[in-house]
Amino acid sequence: MSVETVTGTRPRTGWATLKELNRYQWFVFAVAAIAWMADCLDQQLFNLARVMSLTDLNGGASADPDTVKLWATRATSIFLIGWATGGLVFGMYGDRIGRVRTLTYTILLYSIFTGLSAASVGPIDYCLYRFLTGLGVGGVFAAAVALLAETMPTAARPYTLGLMQALSAFGNCTAAGLFIALGLLELDGHLDGLKSVGLSAWRVLFLIGLAPALLVIFIQRRLKEPESWQLAKQAATDGTGKKLGSYAELFSGGWVTKHALLGMMLAFVGVVGLWGIGFFAVDLQQGIFNPTYKSEAASRGLEGKAAADYIAGERIIWAGMTSFAINVGAFLGMSTFSWLAVRIGRKPTFALTFIAAAGSVALVFTQMKTRTDVIWMNVVMGFCLLALFGGYAVYLPELFPTRLRATGTSFCYNDGRFIAASGPLVLGVLTTDVFAYAKTPETPDLPFRYAGLAMCSVFVLGLVVLPFLPETKDKPLPE
Repeated sequence: MSVETVTGTRPRTGWATLKELNRYQWFVFAVAAIAWMADCLDQQLFNLARVMSLTDLNGGASADPDTVKLWATRATSIFLIGWATGGLVFGMYGDRIGRVRTLTYTILLYSIFTGLSAASVGPIDYCLYRFLTGLGVGGVFAAAVALLAETMPTAARPYTLGLMQALSAFGNCTAAGLFIALGLLELDGHLDGLKSVGLSAWRVLFLIGLAPALLVIFIQRRLKEPESWQLAKQAATDGTGKKLGSYAELFSGGWVTKHALLGMMLAFVGVVGLWGIGFFAVDLQQGIFNPTYKSEAASRGLEGKAAADYIAGERIIWAGMTSFAINVGAFLGMSTFSWLAVRIGRKPTFALTFIAAAGSVALVFTQMKTRTDVIWMNVVMGFCLLALFGGYAVYLPELFPTRLRATGTSFCYNDGRFIAASGPLVLGVLTTDVFAYAKTPETPDLPFRYAGLAMCSVFVLGLVVLPFLPETKDKPLPE
């Protein structure tokens, strides 16, 4: 007998399934989404302030641009290594000690060390703080998605997971908004007072990164472990169930090990695409428009400090605009992935998205030339490239049983970053060595463009991996 016959109404489908959530489930969703939004805010503060901060830490106005680029790629790779390490450790503890406690510890970790980044005195300690921040960042995702997946009604699960990931764009947009606001203050010379006490714009941004630590108060008050995890924990304790959070179990063979290795490769593609190419659109934009800012300052009759403030302000504002455009596209793309994955399946949606991501990144790195291009091209790239991450939030928890859900999800999502950390380094080598021949006074950005285009080949790997993974559409979570 159908549900319609019993209840007299059709079962809810699509986004309407969110109406099935009770008050506590909405609270869990809110906490998980805010924790991940705040995590992404801290990540994006680094992306936006990377060039500015490392220019300052390498001598300021006299810093060599190539040295700054080299340290920017190093800092990004070190951050990704910290992220992967945190994912490896805290993913395991997410299963062993619980989703809620792990979420608490990781939020504190990334908040504190983002704030301490403001105290950097050179590129080496700056990179150390990036590594320690990465440890916390790496642990949040798996704990949040495991908590959400195990708390939500089955029909609403892909939508809540996709929406949580999509809302990360708001954290990124908040970072971009802060960056733009600081750029406007810099443009008008209103930051001189802060600079006199050693607080440049990028240091202020990192201090703002301390704020997410306040979320811990709300987590400790009301959040509780999902019932499925409590049952798995009890079974492991009394000897009737298998050990929780065990890498020996994850790699003991069989379907779980297969899912872990293939899932890691699937996520690796998106991580390289985003952190090794996509997020460097901010750096590309700054390289393209630096001569424009100098020319505009001269045409306005600005000299000395006034010209420097104008150029610095424009750099900050348009870096923020680039990030904002990417993340508007990201919100739409991740939301669309959730919707499409329910209708045509996870694997076909991933296939379409890998192809679109490659095309959109190639578009930005070969064709972005004007301020108008900065807006619309980066919206398109954000839509196509970050849609993949909506897919990871929906799909990865569906590959593992409860006792290994956080461990497996975190391994896939984060530990490919050990390999992916080479992405920014490869981009740097391609730019400064392989394609250096293309650099001329008239085309200083051409090697960077060629490097980004060459790295688009990584998306082919995603298409190769997909046929060997299962389709999880309309299937319950493994137990």
